[in-house]
Amino acid sequence: MSLLVVGLSHRSAPVSVLERASLNADAQLKLLQDTVAAEPAAEAALLATCNRIELYADVDKFHAGVAELSTLLAQHSGVGLEELTPYLYVHYEDRAVHHLFSVACGLDSMVVGEGQILGQIKDSLARAQDLHTAGRLLNDLFQQALRVGKRAHSETGIDRAGQSLVTFGLEQLSAGADVQQWARGKKALVIGAGSMSSLAAATLARAGVAEIVVANRTFERAERLAEILSEGDDTDVLARAVPMDSVPGELTRADVAVSCTGATGLVLTADAVVASVEGRTGAAAVADTAVREAAVREAGVREAGVREAGVREAGETPRPGAGSAADEDCPLDLSSVSSVPSGFSVMGEAAVAGMDAATLEQHGAWAAGGTAVDRTRETGRSGPEADAELIGALAATATRVGRIPERRRPEPVAEVPRPEPVLFLLDLAMPRDVDAAVHRLAGVRLVDIESLADASADAPMAADVDMVRRIVADEVAAFGAAQRAAHITPTVVALRSMAADVVAGEIARLEGRLPGLDDKHRAEITQTVKRVVDKLLHAPTVRVKQLAAEPGGAGYADALRTLFDLDQETVASVSRAENSTTEKNRGPA
Repeated sequence: MSLLVVGLSHRSAPVSVLERASLNADAQLKLLQDTVAAEPAAEAALLATCNRIELYADVDKFHAGVAELSTLLAQHSGVGLEELTPYLYVHYEDRAVHHLFSVACGLDSMVVGEGQILGQIKDSLARAQDLHTAGRLLNDLFQQALRVGKRAHSETGIDRAGQSLVTFGLEQLSAGADVQQWARGKKALVIGAGSMSSLAAATLARAGVAEIVVANRTFERAERLAEILSEGDDTDVLARAVPMDSVPGELTRADVAVSCTGATGLVLTADAVVASVEGRTGAAAVADTAVREAAVREAGVREAGVREAGVREAGETPRPGAGSAADEDCPLDLSSVSSVPSGFSVMGEAAVAGMDAATLEQHGAWAAGGTAVDRTRETGRSGPEADAELIGALAATATRVGRIPERRRPEPVAEVPRPEPVLFLLDLAMPRDVDAAVHRLAGVRLVDIESLADASADAPMAADVDMVRRIVADEVAAFGAAQRAAHITPTVVALRSMAADVVAGEIARLEGRLPGLDDKHRAEITQTVKRVVDKLLHAPTVRVKQLAAEPGGAGYADALRTLFDLDQETVASVSRAENSTTEKNRGPA
């Protein structure tokens, strides 16, 4: 069996796609259950946050696993597979381990170094354990990921490389001003009472806001959060709870509002925000009509382009289909990738580490139809000849027009002056809680997941990030060695069990031939025979564990079974017994 992850995140997909692909709690549970019910997967765990959806599975076939996991993600998210495929990434074996460890350390977060992801990984593991979809591999993987993340935060200054999403969002709202000075004395409205909303409320309280109003669909949870805020020793904020239908009125009084709920629709519409601003200022909150209409046209063109590119890309790059369950005839030789001994990654259908585009095209065509294609048949040319032809055409164009063609940037458009905001909105939900049209309203500053992604793209990287990357690399190597060693352990246990049976049989035979043997001599003979067997098996079993822990050592277990004619069912029974013991002894992550 091998570890496989298929997913999409803020790095591979636009926020609009992530928003539509988000899964509610019921859909997450059903996805896990359907994954382990599928033929290629024996275990499954789902990491679903506001900016990533990743399905982890222990599969017996790579191609069939990719096809099945991709299809299940599309079915349960409601986004068509053709549309979803260009944004999916795949990590396999060691690369899948490396990916999760990097995520746990905050290296793959929207805000590098944020620590909230550790709680989300812990929740994912707990959910898979409750549903019994996580077996030995995923339990070991996720628990080790939690340890690696904690190690990164304790041994390095990764926390200085970034902040939590809440803190970063408040910094964007304050437009570079000191958050505590900006927040001091303001009235805040927090919509939602989950982990992210609670963190936002606590952060605002520490920043010095004068009042926090908590609104939630379950009023008791809102009351509980308000009580915790009021009783905090490090703040003196006034906190109270209100039902959700009080949000429009409270929004009129609030200076800043943070929303993070699990709602599938909008919590704050543009009309509601307009009404709250106009109710406060008496001035119209609608931005300049011409600017708004231009933005709408631009967004429509951009969305159509993305949609067309997705269809085109999906058409040109076949994905693994249902007929790709067998790996034997695949033209892509995974074991030949020298740069990645035990795994590889595919990012957005763009590249496999160590493999060129032609090889990928062969693999894609084989997965779709069962046959490889030769790209040179289409063009009649290959390699340097085709390159020379392209270079010649480019030179001819440059000679004709006097310069190499280039994309020209549009002329800058004068910014329409906007009034200073009187209402600050932070939307941390996925899918979004606040209508994106609010961005165009005068007197309002909205920061949402999409704008946070844009702002964090150019965030400076601290030197500590390199230290964390080294930790991740070391931990991936250690995890791989431990898993390979554990793979051979049942075979070694079965071998020693067989040896013990041989010793017992020979002692019984000796007693039959020498019935008058006294207890003292019988015990001495028995101990002597056991010592001889243990000494003969010690060096081979120790050495085979060392060899199995190295990359490419998986075949030693098969060799051991063949050499000593071990029964496969005996080895399997040892594995089942070990897994049962591990399940009983497993503590909290």
